[in-house]
Amino acid sequence: MTHRSKSTLFLIEQLIVIAVFAICAVACISILTSAYFTANDSKAAGHAILVAESGAEVFKATGGDTAAVADILSGYNGSAGSGASFVSVYYDSFWQVCGESGASYILHISAQTAPGVNDITLVTGELSVEKITGEGLVSFSVAARS
Repeated sequence: MTHRSKSTLFLIEQLIVIAVFAICAVACISILTSAYFTANDSKAAGHAILVAESGAEVFKATGGDTAAVADILSGYNGSAGSGASFVSVYYDSFWQVCGESGASYILHISAQTAPGVNDITLVTGELSVEKITGEGLVSFSVAARS
């Protein structure tokens, strides 16, 4: 009859404990990584909503005047032809207004003048906040009387 030493059994037990610990550690790291990225996405969406609401309120307050919107929001104003114009405001990763070169996010407002009723001119617009890579965060329509 062979007799195994107790130290061999102890070593096998310790290896099993280490393997179980390693598997649990990998699972925990995976969960924490997923939570980190989800929190960052939620934070970006929250900031995007605030920026979009601010842009919509300025658009409505200025009567859809994109030059005034660009001045107030420190953005860039441009013309898309046929009476359409747009505003682009660039934000860095901390949601501070910046130039195009250091941007992580962009607020884009396009405006089009539409004929109104009873001498009221309506300016309609599309507002969107996107990551600079093109992934959309928030998008909706806005209108103002001019």
